[in-house]
Amino acid sequence: MEGFFAKKEVQSLSRPDGKLRTCNTCGLYSCVKTPKMQPYGNFNKGIMCIGEAPGETEDSVGKPWQGKAGQLLQKTFRKLGIDLFEDCISINSVNCRPITSTGGNRTPTGNEIDCCRASIMRYIDEYKPHTIILLGGTALQSVVFHRWKKNTGGINKWRGWCIPDQDLNAWICPVFHPSYVMKYDTVEMYRIWEDDLLRVFEISDSPLPKYQKPVIHIVDNLAALDTIKSGTVAIDYETTGLKPYQLDKNHRIISVSVSIDENTAYVFLLPEKRKDWQPLKRLLMDSRVGKMAHNMKFEDVWSRIYLETPVRNWVWDSMLAAHIIDNRSGVTGLKFQTYVNFGVIDYSSEISPYLMAVDGKNANSVNRIEELLTHSSKVKDLLHYNALDTIYQYRLATLQMKQMNNNESN
Repeated sequence: MEGFFAKKEVQSLSRPDGKLRTCNTCGLYSCVKTPKMQPYGNFNKGIMCIGEAPGETEDSVGKPWQGKAGQLLQKTFRKLGIDLFEDCISINSVNCRPITSTGGNRTPTGNEIDCCRASIMRYIDEYKPHTIILLGGTALQSVVFHRWKKNTGGINKWRGWCIPDQDLNAWICPVFHPSYVMKYDTVEMYRIWEDDLLRVFEISDSPLPKYQKPVIHIVDNLAALDTIKSGTVAIDYETTGLKPYQLDKNHRIISVSVSIDENTAYVFLLPEKRKDWQPLKRLLMDSRVGKMAHNMKFEDVWSRIYLETPVRNWVWDSMLAAHIIDNRSGVTGLKFQTYVNFGVIDYSSEISPYLMAVDGKNANSVNRIEELLTHSSKVKDLLHYNALDTIYQYRLATLQMKQMNNNESN
């Protein structure tokens, strides 16, 4: 039976020089008492706990979570109604104890994490956990960061999210490592940690959310927009730069997507002739139709300056709402919100390089998006990406409205 994630999900097993990362290239196994420590626990509730690496106590006993940090984890789990070794299966991001030159414990290196990733992903495929608790930044690096290659950030950015990862078909739940909690040893730290774990256990029996496959209409004739007379739409522009004015006069809108619900988008290249923009301009000015965007200032400025059209009836900015719901740094971007809320870890990597400013010293310099227009297949990729932006915007806005309404009612 095939695993439930694609082979590309472990693509970081090889180095840039083409050599595989394996136990032999790591070598930790040759220096420890318990090499390649095996998963431990009866797994009664389908929860997999992934820690950092065995310490001296774990290496001597041959089981994970035997030292002081492990004892705290056992105690905290028990307080929340979970038996660590009966209800869960435990592994580490690195299966052999990393040792300092003086014989002490140390944090695994990036290479050691990479070398062990194949076995970690194999265990996930074998056990098919419903919930995976990532205890600390090393576990996050092992399971997520070879797939999430954007602004990774640290555990503080990721803790507390229960991510319905569609590739792994499991809830991915990053939390602080118990040794980190012990290091800070404050009432507030313990409360945050326990609250995060409680949230994990509350959703551990819940099915992952399922969404319809997006319906994307690539249109040449913008007349389809004239059929939208009410309701709310999500709007997204793909442009040659961040702003339609300033020194560079080459900036323009390349493509536009309009989603009419959580599953349906109309997307098109903006016509060269201005007279063909009229259906879009009418939609933007129609006050009967609510408009949403992720960072609406961007679409608003481009509409006013480049399309010479004011947008009427803005109703929701999902980036602003993301900041209100959680004001941590680095969490409001649409790609991050799409992953942590819907479990889609990548739909943009093929297009993103073309959207970056060519001049690193000028944030508003032209990007490479027009290169995509020279290949029909790349045009389709661009439009598909543009459409997914508005579909995920729409889904996110809908979710945020429910969250904020629930908060107000509590």
